Amino acid sequence: MSRELVTVTELCGGISLQILDDFSLSGIANSGQCFRFKALRDGGYRVIHEGRVLDMFQTGQGEYHLNCSKEQFKEIWHSYFDLGECYRELRERIDPCEDAFLYRAAESGRGIRILGQNPWEMLISFIISQNRNIPAICTSIEMLARMAGKPIQLGDDCEHAFPEPEPLAALTESELRACKLGYRAEYVSRAAKEVAEGKLDLTTLARASDEAAMERLLEVHGIGKKVASCILLFGYHRLNTFPIDVWIRRTLEKWYPDGYPFERYAPYNGVYQQYMFAYSRENSDDLA
Repeated sequence: MSRELVTVTELCGGISLQILDDFSLSGIANSGQCFRFKALRDGGYRVIHEGRVLDMFQTGQGEYHLNCSKEQFKEIWHSYFDLGECYRELRERIDPCEDAFLYRAAESGRGIRILGQNPWEMLISFIISQNRNIPAICTSIEMLARMAGKPIQLGDDCEHAFPEPEPLAALTESELRACKLGYRAEYVSRAAKEVAEGKLDLTTLARASDEAAMERLLEVHGIGKKVASCILLFGYHRLNTFPIDVWIRRTLEKWYPDGYPFERYAPYNGVYQQYMFAYSRENSDDLA
């Protein structure tokens, strides 16, 4: 971007952040792309990412308080919240006359952003996500973190980082099933072992084309096209990736019977998918 979308002011015990773009903490937390957002009192959220814990509260219109340093924000959280991309401009690409549904969905989902999450965490998280709702996914991931993740001490409180590949691969399927994974325990175990043993190189995938990365992910036991698409979009920030689940399939059938115009919205189809996904879940009657 040619202009800065945020201003940062240092405070005692944290920073004040002014975001000059679309941003909604609750919208992001409930968007289905992240599973380590914890609601706090007063409308704030605790976010656990890369072994760091961030508490973030909205204090005014576009204003937020974060309990981190200015340096940590620039190093970690600026890219995590994708604050170098202007989502308002992405919304403005939609013509309300030519695509009334997507315009309506984008207005409703204003503030959702595609987070810069860890590919390893997204690999396991979206394997776990299959045929489950968001609270159930969050519960299983929290149980896994407490079982095999490094503790993060916060005064009298303690959180846990997402487990690294080796300790997760060392868990038995029985231990994994204790985290309410059901049949997914086998998938998680096999994927973790592939990464821990170097058979699946997530760094190499980051350099691969979208097509090559998709092909390699589909070779992993328990990963289908929808899960692979989610890993690419949310773990590798491939913003043109367009996961299709039951909600999106119904949306495409109802509103795009002649086909969705992927070329028109490239290279940001993944952003528009998130607007569509959030809107369809909240307005299921609109798909009848």
